[in-house]
Amino acid sequence: MIKINEELLNMSTRKLLKNVGVNSQRIIETSIRDAVKSGKITSDKKINVSFNLNIDELSISEKIEGEIEVAS
Repeated sequence: MIKINEELLNMSTRKLLKNVGVNSQRIIETSIRDAVKSGKITSDKKINVSFNLNIDELSISEKIEGEIEVAS
């Protein structure tokens, strides 16, 4: 039976998710600010968001949905 190093699995997963979170937040916030500044969206809008999680080796394909509120 092959054992998994649970601590390594946990740490590497957290590192990946931190990277995804930090970069996604920067991209989203910059894009929203630019869209409000250019008039493309209003500052009282709710923005629907979806993320796709794909892991080919595990045959995982999940869609995660939510919304971001932009208030003035």
